[in-house]
Amino acid sequence: MRYSEILNDIEPLSGKVLSRELKDLETNGLINRHVSSTKPPSVTYSVSDYGMSLRDLSDKIAEWGLQHRDRIRSSFREKVIAKVEQI
Repeated sequence: MRYSEILNDIEPLSGKVLSRELKDLETNGLINRHVSSTKPPSVTYSVSDYGMSLRDLSDKIAEWGLQHRDRIRSSFREKVIAKVEQI
């Protein structure tokens, strides 16, 4: 995937945070970074074989998140409202 595709798929995520996370994932060998020799250069990312070893775990975490999404959002809203009321 290209950087811009990842940024558009994961909202609300800032470009600065995405860049930092991609560098960390690459450093840890979980993703591959490919730079093409085109002008302008094009950078794409893919999951490495090592990163694929986490697939079962990440699928379970994603499944859990989907099952508990409403509770998590509700808790977040309550915290935001409590902070606003303190102002």
